[in-house]
Amino acid sequence: MKHFFLFLVVLLFNSCQYFDRLVPSEKELLAKELKEINWKEVDEFPSVADCEKIDDKTQRQQCFFEILTQLIQEKLSVDTLSVLYPELDTIEVKVTVFPNSTMQFEPQFPKDSVAYDTIKIDSILKARLVDFPKVNPAIKRGIPVKTQFVLPVILKVE
Repeated sequence: MKHFFLFLVVLLFNSCQYFDRLVPSEKELLAKELKEINWKEVDEFPSVADCEKIDDKTQRQQCFFEILTQLIQEKLSVDTLSVLYPELDTIEVKVTVFPNSTMQFEPQFPKDSVAYDTIKIDSILKARLVDFPKVNPAIKRGIPVKTQFVLPVILKVE
């Protein structure tokens, strides 16, 4: 019995190490979390007030793109782009929505486009594409983030 008690005490002291868990370091946890995040997608797309009431993520995104395209088309339809460049019927505009809700517009031209005065078109776009309604920025993990996308804008509707 004495040997059994001694054996039990030795076993008890040695078994404590089995209950110790290895706690990962903060750096390991951060590295693991950063690998799991998909940096190419956002949790919520940018939105305007008219689209906020839509619950479905893809429908809200589609609503935002449609409203933004329509606003850009309206602002450019009163301009001289169609007079200066009658062959230009569609222009692709890169839209950047910043975390502070401001927007930037850049026309996207083909690499070999020498038929257009890109500087003049760019200045017309910058002059006309102002005074947009408030845009809520995209959200990634609860934080507003910068997003960029390209919208095809039809200049001529026949």
